[in-house]
Order: sequence, then structure tokens, then C-alpha cells
Amino acid sequence: MTTLIRKVWESVSSRKGSNTETTSSSSLATSSTACLGAFDRVPTDLLMQIVRLVGPKEAAKLSAVCKAWRCLVSDNELWIFFLQNQKKQEEPHWDSFLFSETHLRSGYPLQPFWSQMPQLPFMAIYGQREQVPGSVIIDGGSGYCKFGWSKYACPSARSATFLEFGNVESPMYSRLRHFFVTIYSRMQVKPSSQPVVLSIPICHYDDTESAKASRRQLKEAIYKVLFDINVPAVCAINQATLALYAARRTSGIVVNIGFQVTSIVPILNGKVMRKVGVEVMGLGALKLTGFLRELMQQNNIGFESLYTVRTLKENLCYVAADYEAELSKNTQASFEATGEGWFTLSKERFQTGEILFQPQLAGVRTMGLHQAVALCMDHCHSAELTDDDAWFKTVVLSGGSACLPGLAGRLEKELHGLLPPSVSKGITVIPPPYGADTAWFGAKLISNLSTFPGPWCMTRKQFRQKPKVKLMW
Repeated sequence: MTTLIRKVWESVSSRKGSNTETTSSSSLATSSTACLGAFDRVPTDLLMQIVRLVGPKEAAKLSAVCKAWRCLVSDNELWIFFLQNQKKQEEPHWDSFLFSETHLRSGYPLQPFWSQMPQLPFMAIYGQREQVPGSVIIDGGSGYCKFGWSKYACPSARSATFLEFGNVESPMYSRLRHFFVTIYSRMQVKPSSQPVVLSIPICHYDDTESAKASRRQLKEAIYKVLFDINVPAVCAINQATLALYAARRTSGIVVNIGFQVTSIVPILNGKVMRKVGVEVMGLGALKLTGFLRELMQQNNIGFESLYTVRTLKENLCYVAADYEAELSKNTQASFEATGEGWFTLSKERFQTGEILFQPQLAGVRTMGLHQAVALCMDHCHSAELTDDDAWFKTVVLSGGSACLPGLAGRLEKELHGLLPPSVSKGITVIPPPYGADTAWFGAKLISNLSTFPGPWCMTRKQFRQKPKVKLMW
């Protein structure tokens, strides 16, 4: 068998050597109708096993031998096998790979989805993904920033964000430049070496002319800074949309629990529906951590830093399915915080997350999370943007504090109890698909697309020609 495969390689080499302008049309016709040669007697399923073993590069060479080999090697199942086995680091979840290549490859605005999966040219997609340069991903959250390479399994590093996007008290350009230069310095990479995918915290929520102007100013400042430091191409998308992509959806409602506030963002076909309305709660991760600190102080539980309190929140706290019933249970649990020893919490564990549904417990005058989401759904239903209401019935959670166990189940339960059956039927709440890094992984999906960076990125030349181009954020 090895000898036969070697003959095929020799055939490939000889065809490459004879591929000149003097090649006669008769010889091309002969080669295109050639059979599999010495492999004709080998059963097809066994032949496919052999091709799997030789690998994708050699399989691609086989496709150049003749039409018969090209038909055999271009089989979608073969390249699905190669993609599943060779691309695990880039995208370990096959469903996410299929979602990105069927729904996102055309770029923004997203094209309508017609049953494309059976027609996907997986051989071409494999080759195109091999040529994708990869990118730097910067998830610039309002509290914490995650950054790293799109080809890696997770962000390379995290740091506290020292920049608040949209703060006009100091020059925006200088603050943005300092922010991006610092990130590139920490990654030890030249800005000119890779495209960048930037995750933007959703801000300036309204659809008013003032909010539009603020978003435009921020957008232009970000692009100008990045192109001034020689980044070759830029893709900037808001965090809510990226979180939705990470959950393998293009439409839905994203509940993003940020550092300072929680935003409820309706998204249809990848576009934020600001005309429908983005609901905002003045309660975020910082308030949750602060409330846990107050509870610990009330119960004489000593600690040295707010970082310790945040660590306890992330490792011990959860959201009760039934708050009143939980009060009568024994919920005591312990956790060892680095450098400070063991901490034991009881009711504080679920009282912390409860302020998302009962903000008055923490002295915050705002609607509960379930009420804000229900209001957003009611607006989506009334807007009648499509013939089918299903688009807004998927709720995706994002943000570090959205990872609290029990939050998705509690929110879904409250929504079913709050909304009429005509609206609540079919509602599904999805926990953060990739935890606190959900938006980063949404950016990773785009970065590794077979069509990246083309339809998703803007170059310096394009920005100068069309500085007011409409983007999804």
C-alpha cells in the first residue's frame, strides 16, 4: 500500500512539473477522466481511511492527480474529520465552528440563513482557515480587561481596566492610546503584526441624537488611535453581540452584568435594537461585592481586602431558586482565600445575589432583573419587528457576576411567572457559555473564521474614506 501511495505522490510531482503553457488540451482531458489507477480495487471506505491517515496536506495534493481523486478527496465528511481533529485548540466545540461558518462568514450585516450546512465547502474552508493570520483580541470590559491571541485556547492575561470608555473629563484620544499601547506592551507584540478584534462595553444606550453622536465620537477615536499605532485592520464589536455569538445565536436578549451597571440588550440579526430600547439597571458586580462586604461586616467576619470579598463571592455565592424557602435551610459553606485562611459563609451566600431580584435589600432604587428583562421582552413583542416572536425569547447571560450558580434558572422561573403565556412560552435563559470570558470567546469565533479579516475588519484606507460607516455597536 505504501508503494501505491508513493506512486500517487510521484504522479502529483510530475503533474506539477508538466503544468506549463505547452500542456496540451488532450492530456488535460485524459487526466481529468482518469480512474483511481492501482487503487481501483480498494473498497472506498478503506480508501477513505487511508486518506485520513495521510493527513490534510497530502489529501489536498491527491486532489491534483485527477478528477476521480479530486471527487474522492473533496468529500465533506473527510474534511469534517480533519477540522475536528486539527482545529481543537482554535475551536474545540464543533457546534460553534458550524455556527460561525454558516452564520458569520459573510460579515456584518449578517445574511439570512438558508439551510447552508450541507453545501458548506469544508475542504476550501480548511484551506482558508489555514491562511487566517489570527488576531489580537482585547475584551475591554468596564471593570476588567482580558486580552490574548485568537489561536490560543483562552485569554493570555487579565488586568483591571484603568480606562472608562466615554469619560470626557480627560482627552479621549490620549487615554485610549495609553490603554492600547499598554496592552500591546504587556503582550510583547508589535501592533503592526496582527489585526485586532476589540470588544467594547455597550454604552450610550439610547437612540437619541446625542447618544448617536457620543457613540460616533468614541468609534472614531478608537479607530484613529489603533490606526495611528499601525494596527493593520480593526474589528470593533460591542460585548453583548459577542456574548450572543458565543452562545451560537444571532438574535436574542443579552443580560450583561457589568462592573457598574447591568444592561439588557435586544439584538436582532447581530444588530442592537436601540429603537426597541436597551434597559439599564444601576446595579452591577461592584454593588454585589459591596453588599457581600456589608453582610460580612454585620456578622463580624473579618477580611483584609475587597479582593478577598470578591473571591468569596465568585466561589461561595449563588442565587436561590426560592429566596424565602432558602432562608430556613442550612447553607453554610467554607472557602480558603489565599493569604487569609478559611472563611465560612451561610445566608450571605444567597443573599448577595438576591439583590439582583430585590435591589431594595441593598438600598438600591431600581427595578429587579426579571422586571427589566420582562419590560424589554414586552417592548420587543410590541415592536413587531418580525413575523416570529421567537427571536427575543432566548436570553443569554454574560459578565463575571452572571456566572453565579442558579441565576439562569431563577431568571427563567421569574419571567414565566411575570409574563403572559403568549409571551413567556418558549423562553430560555442560557448561562454564560464561557463564564467570565464569554465576550472574548465570541471575538475568537470571528477571529478564526475562514473569511477573516476581510468582511469583518476595517483598514486605515477604508476608515479614511468612510469614517462614518455604520457598525453594529
